Amino acid sequence: MIFIPLILAHLLGDFILQPNSWVADKEKKKEKSIFLYLHILVHSILAILFLWDLNLWWIALIIGLTHFLIDWTKLHFQNKKTKRSWFFIDQTAHLLVIAALSIFYFPYFKWEDLFNPRTLELVTALIFLTVPSSIIIKTVISIWTPVSAEYNTLQTDSLVNAGKYIGILERLLVFVFILVNHWEGVGFMIAAKSVFRFSDLAEAKQRKLTEYVLIGTLLSFGLAVLTGILVKL
Repeated sequence: MIFIPLILAHLLGDFILQPNSWVADKEKKKEKSIFLYLHILVHSILAILFLWDLNLWWIALIIGLTHFLIDWTKLHFQNKKTKRSWFFIDQTAHLLVIAALSIFYFPYFKWEDLFNPRTLELVTALIFLTVPSSIIIKTVISIWTPVSAEYNTLQTDSLVNAGKYIGILERLLVFVFILVNHWEGVGFMIAAKSVFRFSDLAEAKQRKLTEYVLIGTLLSFGLAVLTGILVKL
């Protein structure tokens, strides 16, 4: 299998061996930047080094060419507002190229090995614990939404959609802890959230607000625990 060596080469080439000065020069000069071509050369060399087989030179060549095309596209279409989105598009495209080369090189790969009932169960559970769970929890606790000056202040001082993303991350982590039989990790998550979250609520001195957040937290952890148990069964 060549997937892991190519992933390692990509991580080194894109994040470790690419100084910020290279990135800034590429964004300014685009294809006229010498560092763009040095970056591609680094990736090609790393690919052939980690594959450790000169007969696979064509894979390193494809990695270099596709990396250039993907980076060129990103440099020409990204702007300050879309830079974050283009980062993820860029990385996803690189990973898809590596995955395609790995599947092509390893002809014994079968799609049934990936798309089997067990995998579908895990994917379904992971998707459920993201946005669907957030909507369910928000709908359930909407009847108790506190309306007060303290609540409005907390909402104003909070990052946009921070609560939703915190909930998604905590449910995914709890789900993983349960799958690997490390229930102590769930306790750690609850304790960590209690320390950071409820210290703020104590300053607000709002009992209704505290109860509101506590209900949401328990629902979030409860859904993650229940989903983890169902998948294990």
